[in-house]
Amino acid sequence: MRVVILDSTDAVSRFAADQVADVMHRSRNSGKSPVLGLATGGTPLGLYNELIQRYRDGSLSFADVRSFNLDEYVGLPPEHDQSYHYYMKESLFQHIDIRMENTAVPQTWQCDLSISALEYESKIKNAGGIDLQILGIGTDGHIGFNEVGSSLASRTRLKTLTRQTRSDNARYFTSIDDVPIAAITMGIATILEARAILLLATGANKAKAVAGCVEGAISSGLPASALQLHPNVTIVVDRAAASLLHHAEYYEDSERVRVKLQSPQ
Repeated sequence: MRVVILDSTDAVSRFAADQVADVMHRSRNSGKSPVLGLATGGTPLGLYNELIQRYRDGSLSFADVRSFNLDEYVGLPPEHDQSYHYYMKESLFQHIDIRMENTAVPQTWQCDLSISALEYESKIKNAGGIDLQILGIGTDGHIGFNEVGSSLASRTRLKTLTRQTRSDNARYFTSIDDVPIAAITMGIATILEARAILLLATGANKAKAVAGCVEGAISSGLPASALQLHPNVTIVVDRAAASLLHHAEYYEDSERVRVKLQSPQ
C-alpha cells in the first residue's frame, strides 16, 4: 500500500489527476480503452475539476473511456439533483468528451434491484474489468456504500445505509428525513478486482478512518481496511487526514526514495 501525504487538498487533486492520466495512457499503450471506476461525494470534486481542466487544455481526452460508478441511492430518479446520475453529469460528464453510452451508474429507479445489481456486475466483467477504481472513505471507514459489517467477499448489491452515513450526507438534502435509506453499491470483492485503486481523503474528520484503513487490522468493522489485501493501492491524503497515522514519517521517506529511484541518473 502506497501512502502519499501532501500539503493541501489542491495537491491531492493534482496528484490524483496525474494517476488517472497515467492509467489512461498505459491502457491505451497496451491497446485497450481505459475503464475507470468513479466515486461521488465532496472529496472527488477537486479531482474532477482538474480532469476537466486537462480536457479543456487539450492534454487529456475521454473519448474512448468507459466508466462505472460505485453506487447509487435507492428511491431517487436519475434526474433528482441529489442522485449520483445527476452528480456525475453535473460534476464531470457534461464537461468532457466522454460518450454517455459508455458511462454506467447502478440503476435503482423503478426496477428490480436484485436484477439490477447482478446486471451491473456483468457489465463490469464484460468491459474487461476496471483499470483504476477511485474511492473516497466515510468517517466510519466505509467505501462505496459498504457499511460497517459488510462482508469482505461482497459483490454489487442492495445495502441499507447506517445512521452515521445518512447523517454525514444530510448536508446535501433539506433534512436527514430526505436522505435515502438504501443504495446499490459495488461490493468489497468487486472493488478489489480493479487492477489499481486510488483512495482520496482530506480533512481531519477522515483521520481516524484513514488510520484504520492503512494501519488497522483487516476487519469488516472498518471496510476500507480490506484494501490492505490489494497489491496496487495508493492512498492520497492531506496532512489533516494523515494526522493519526503512526508511521507518517516512514510513508514520507518512502515517497522520497521512490522519487529518487525514478529520477534519471
